[in-house]
Amino acid sequence: MRSDKELEGVTLLGNQGTVYHDNYNPSVLETFENKHPENEYVVTFDCPEFTTLCPKTGQPDFGHIYISYIPRQRMVESKSLKLYLFSFRNHGDFHEDCVNIIMKDLSALMDPRYIEVRGEFMPRGGISIHPFANYGDAEHSDLAARRREQQFSR
Repeated sequence: MRSDKELEGVTLLGNQGTVYHDNYNPSVLETFENKHPENEYVVTFDCPEFTTLCPKTGQPDFGHIYISYIPRQRMVESKSLKLYLFSFRNHGDFHEDCVNIIMKDLSALMDPRYIEVRGEFMPRGGISIHPFANYGDAEHSDLAARRREQQFSR
């Protein structure tokens, strides 16, 4: 079980007074200590109900966001991630921008060894968009390059 000290900074989990921000708000993101930093393992989040707005028309866009990362010292707390992703609800940006913003925000928050964010957006005008963004530190740059290459065969 985690100690109170290890849970410092985790304020949203179990909080009954949760506020749902419907405008982009990275400040809701929280982290906790990785108790296994010596292990290289992958954490994956699957958000099948991501919504944002078209920056030109204001029409809603619906997508499926996948986030995978190899943690270092800090990990993102899942409820804060849910609230963060919800905060895109009234944010007007292109799909490619949203995926890159999510990757950059999470990278800055956690400093992971490796991170990737993939979006699978519902068709608009008969075309689906599936943006992919990733980053790997010096030890994981080959993994980052391989994963980008794999996206071309999807």
